Amino acid sequence: MNHLHRRNSAFTLVELVIVVLILGILAAVAAPRMFDTAGDARTNATRHSLTIVRDAIQLYRAQNNALPGEAGTEADLVADLATMLNGPFPQASVGNVGSTVRIQTSGAALSASGSESWAYDNTTGDFIVNNAVGATW
Repeated sequence: MNHLHRRNSAFTLVELVIVVLILGILAAVAAPRMFDTAGDARTNATRHSLTIVRDAIQLYRAQNNALPGEAGTEADLVADLATMLNGPFPQASVGNVGSTVRIQTSGAALSASGSESWAYDNTTGDFIVNNAVGATW
């Protein structure tokens, strides 16, 4: 008679399956956002490259009293900055991946357009990532 009044305090199989299912759904949604280290690395590398080129532009301006790339071509910009950069022209790792540069000569605000990796205005010295998100850095 004593065992009839005993209460079973264990979880049922259905309850355990539901809990595991909920945890699996949460992990599937949260894990990609928490563990996107490759994307974070590409973003950080591009930010670092952007800083390097902007610093090289300012250094060129200080040494030559003019902005690099006065001829309005990508080759001219790369040649002018070659002595300021130790190595090849930096690459963008987000957006239009690579090291190509769109040269703008109008002095208008730079915006992301085209297929080049970077955008540069040789009248203002502005240099941006040619990507809608990275252009605001």
